[in-house]
Amino acid sequence: MPAMLTVTDLSVRYGTIPALDGLSLTVEQGSLTSLLGANGAGKSTTMNSVAGLLRPSRGVITFAGEDVTGKDAFRVARKGLALVPEGRLVVKPLTVLENLELSSFARGRKRKASLDDVWDLFPRLAERRTQPAGLMSGGEQQMLAIGRALMTSPTMLLLDEPSMGLSPALVDVVFGAITQVHDAGMTVLLVEQNASIALPVSDFAYLIARGEIIAAGSPVELEKDPDTVARHLGLDPAVAAPEMARLAAAASATSSRP
Repeated sequence: MPAMLTVTDLSVRYGTIPALDGLSLTVEQGSLTSLLGANGAGKSTTMNSVAGLLRPSRGVITFAGEDVTGKDAFRVARKGLALVPEGRLVVKPLTVLENLELSSFARGRKRKASLDDVWDLFPRLAERRTQPAGLMSGGEQQMLAIGRALMTSPTMLLLDEPSMGLSPALVDVVFGAITQVHDAGMTVLLVEQNASIALPVSDFAYLIARGEIIAAGSPVELEKDPDTVARHLGLDPAVAAPEMARLAAAASATSSRP
């Protein structure tokens, strides 16, 4: 498959502190690719750089065959890349419907068709369409953040820690929706700390530490080096190998389903 996103030799600094140091990765069109790592590894910095919220000090970001390095976030969004940020960042005083309609103006799409898709994906949002976003639970706000991104009719979705702060039941709902969107053909780059929920739905994964990619491969390939994964994701090395084998098997089962 052709590459939808290519990041080459990306470096980002916060003042004198390096956040990314020569990071490179590729996301194939139609794939669900995960970027895994602990807190402070550089995951969100990578996402924000791709989305145009941060300007790299070095490197090239190519999206859909076009160099978007350092371009303003609104210009990147208009090209079809939508970010669901860490922390959701919904507009709390606005209703669910107003949040979604506000987002739909980004690319001038037909709101009715996009709204219907969001209601179908998240029936709970349809039930709460007139409710202020700030009065919703964290899981409902995460649904809204994803729905808001989908209202722009993107060709690629960036998801930054969508499981953060959610109960296991709501994680299942959110990841079920992510899988559904991906199965419909959406290219997805998913940032997660929790390998146990990310790897089973991933086609490919990168492991990042201290701003550098230290391992990459399919879930089955990463299974061959459980100690590295364990060391950089805070897993117990004693249980890492069987856990990685379980996750790889789950990913294989997911990828082979009709």
